[in-house]
Amino acid sequence: MSYARWSILIACSAGLFAAGLDAAHARIDEPTELVDQQHCMFCHTSDAPFLAPSFRQIADRYRGVPNATAMLEIKLRKGGRAHWGDTAMPLPSERGGPLSAEDAHKLVEWVMSQ
Repeated sequence: MSYARWSILIACSAGLFAAGLDAAHARIDEPTELVDQQHCMFCHTSDAPFLAPSFRQIADRYRGVPNATAMLEIKLRKGGRAHWGDTAMPLPSERGGPLSAEDAHKLVEWVMSQ
């Protein structure tokens, strides 16, 4: 294969790879009803720490960590000890009631898209 064809092949491959990365990290619309129901904004903000880390900080810390999504979903559904400072994730009963596995997944996907 000629140099020109290799160059085109490499450029196309790089473009497809970059497009795949953009799609993998595409920002997801906020599931506002769930965020409000679970009172997420009582402790978190989108981009600055408040009583708890920002959603962007969470995404940055856990992006690329194996099983992070599953761990975060469990933490949303059951609460959990503090991983950031002294504030633990409240129990669901303290923040808006039980959360289904599907709703926890939807919230975590949104957070991880930040």
